[in-house]
Amino acid sequence: MTVETTTLSNGFRIVTENMPGLKSATLGIWVGAGGRNERIEQNGIAHFLEHMAFKGTKSRNALQIAEAIEDVGGFINAYTSREMTAYYVRVLENDVLLAADVISDIILNSIFDPREVEVERGVILQEIGQSLDTPDDVIFDWLQEVSYPDQPLGRTILGPAERVRGFSRKDLQGFVTEFYGPEQMILAAAGAVDHDLLVKFAESTFGGIARRPALQPATASFSGGERRVVKELEQAHFSLALEASGYRDPDIYTAQIHSVALGGGMSSRLFQEIREKRGLCYSIYAQAGAFADTGMLTIYSGTSAADIRDLTNLTVAELRRSADDMTEEEVARARAQMKAGMLMGLESPSSRCERLARMTAIWDRVPTLEEVVEKIDAVTVQGVKDYAAALCTRNKPALALYGPVAEAPSAEEVAEKLAA
Repeated sequence: MTVETTTLSNGFRIVTENMPGLKSATLGIWVGAGGRNERIEQNGIAHFLEHMAFKGTKSRNALQIAEAIEDVGGFINAYTSREMTAYYVRVLENDVLLAADVISDIILNSIFDPREVEVERGVILQEIGQSLDTPDDVIFDWLQEVSYPDQPLGRTILGPAERVRGFSRKDLQGFVTEFYGPEQMILAAAGAVDHDLLVKFAESTFGGIARRPALQPATASFSGGERRVVKELEQAHFSLALEASGYRDPDIYTAQIHSVALGGGMSSRLFQEIREKRGLCYSIYAQAGAFADTGMLTIYSGTSAADIRDLTNLTVAELRRSADDMTEEEVARARAQMKAGMLMGLESPSSRCERLARMTAIWDRVPTLEEVVEKIDAVTVQGVKDYAAALCTRNKPALALYGPVAEAPSAEEVAEKLAA
């Protein structure tokens, strides 16, 4: 399998990986614009735009977009994150150019029919309402807001309902003009794909678009603090964040291995101590999330009102302990989990396509799997301990609590215990 990359004269990038033996392919366009690119009055518009992309172009209405892909047995979808918006299709090998045509059409030629804008506005408002009724969804939005207050990175991707109610066709077109330039777009494809054919397609479809560099978002500043909403629910929902490595930081692999050992599976410290030994929760996990210039170690669990204080204190104790007595066995297990998860996932063309786009967006190249494995294997026990120690004292923690959480420790108490 060979990764091939081509950059057109206007900055539009094409990156592909042919996977011999496959009869299908995943293809999409990743745009380097998401929630953190929005001004405050635009909050939620990147996600709104993603929805509207499927609602009609100059040559296809919404039904025809769906039928073009589903008539050949394919699948089309999209997502919006804080730093990226993706539009992608999975099809059989003979339909790759069809998929490229449909995806390009919705990127370049969406008409944002005012009637469809109103219909989709209602859909998104329902999505916001559903999220607000889901405690383990809303708590992460609160955690993000507490971590990065008064910053684009701290705002929700869906946006507040009052903003969504006000977006117009002109607003959507304006965001496209501002952020959907050729330098912000990557055409990625994996599976049964021909690189030269896709380059030829991209040249004819995107090659004539003039460069229009987008403004870069402001540098993020992790703050920390607390949001506690006491409400009569069955469970007390707990989430904790500490500032961690961004994805360009040299210690990003150390950060990921630490999070796996801490709370990445059934053998992890948090799961064993808090669920298996104490029975304080059904699930608990830690994950290392990364952005361009910052990152977050996030821990989440749900428990009873009576156990929320114990669960919080034990979580903090395990975090602190990971700086003192992390073992070679734990680090080796985390390394194995990371490598296996990566390699198993990359048996899918969709996962490979996603990786191609993300690596190209981050480093403007795609590291080989051997290079990544070498960096994972280079992480040492002492390196994990040192990283954990710095993590515990680097910044004030962010804490989001929802439900019967009156007895939970405060963010200040958590900070004191971490630094002890």
